[in-house]
Amino acid sequence: MKAAILTLFLIFMTASPCLCNDLGQVFNVISYGAVGNGKTDDTNAFAKAWEAVCNANGITSLIIPKGKIFLLSPVQFKGPCKATKVLVQVGGTIAASANLKTWTDKEKWIHFETVDGLVINGGGQIDGQGSVWWNACSDKALHFHNCNGLQLSNLRHLNSQKNHISISGCKGVKIDNLHISAPEDSPNTDGIDISTSSNIEVLNTVMETGDDCIAINAGSSNITISGVACGPGHGISIGSLGKNGAFETVEEVHVMNCTFKGTQNAARIKTWLGGKGYARKISYENIQIINSQNPIIIDQNYNPNSLNANAQSAVEISNVTFRNVYGTSVDEIAIDLVCSDHFGCSNIVLNNIDIKSAIPGKQTTSRCNNAHGSTLSLCTPIVPCLSH
Repeated sequence: MKAAILTLFLIFMTASPCLCNDLGQVFNVISYGAVGNGKTDDTNAFAKAWEAVCNANGITSLIIPKGKIFLLSPVQFKGPCKATKVLVQVGGTIAASANLKTWTDKEKWIHFETVDGLVINGGGQIDGQGSVWWNACSDKALHFHNCNGLQLSNLRHLNSQKNHISISGCKGVKIDNLHISAPEDSPNTDGIDISTSSNIEVLNTVMETGDDCIAINAGSSNITISGVACGPGHGISIGSLGKNGAFETVEEVHVMNCTFKGTQNAARIKTWLGGKGYARKISYENIQIINSQNPIIIDQNYNPNSLNANAQSAVEISNVTFRNVYGTSVDEIAIDLVCSDHFGCSNIVLNNIDIKSAIPGKQTTSRCNNAHGSTLSLCTPIVPCLSH
């Protein structure tokens, strides 16, 4: 099996049953010296318990019991394990140290590496103390790398230092029934970031963040997102792609049955001016917008610092469909299709769009540059650059 590298960093878990009826051999962190008083560092006890879990045969379970607070410094849980499946049952609270001086590794807090058959569930919480970090240096939160067949469900994530969940180099992942929350003004607290991964499902999830609810980045394909409630946040975004002239690709991304409330963006595709590659075969369908800015936006000329003002290349954007998108926009421009002068966007389809102004008496409008495609059925506001 391919190595599964998981960096776990900030989880707040809701009560839920184990994903498996058989816990197998059970290893309780209390039995290995953990105190759970919220003051004593229990890192070494967790490490000892993990060694026992990993080296046992069959199905094994690491139990973090209810009613206690376990203070942890950065710790690594490494495999490969003899166990055929490892269950981590979080019943109590795991809390990160708020003393930055104890963090010798500022990119990882709880790090799982080379562990196949890992299931994370429980009924407790993991508090990442994110507010301490928002003005400091930190990196990804819950990170899964090269983890095929991952199942992540029934979790509550609270106040990530930066990204709550990052998926990279993974195949066949199912994420279901999460609740991710951080203040609207918290920096870079993306809900889920996906990169170099394929066959990913994100279902039935609530996201309240300070950045993208979901960002689909380079090398990703066959992504299905359904039943997501986003807001506050920056929407569900493809990209950004092509920074510093890089060749990057995304294809077969399908977003459906989602709601955006009070978000900075809703359905967004963002590629850098001067980039290369493509973003194609993308759809947003059955989307409700409630008082959001930029409900539908394609920006093929993203270049916030004007570093590549004379660049002529662009990430090609094609075969993009927006279908059954309705609701209210805070901004006057509800549909914004800003494509490259040199390449443009092709086969952009708008079908049954009805986005009105959130401000009584105001009308919504559209803007487009070098966008090509068609509008089918109703489209409010009208997008003159697309054929009818």
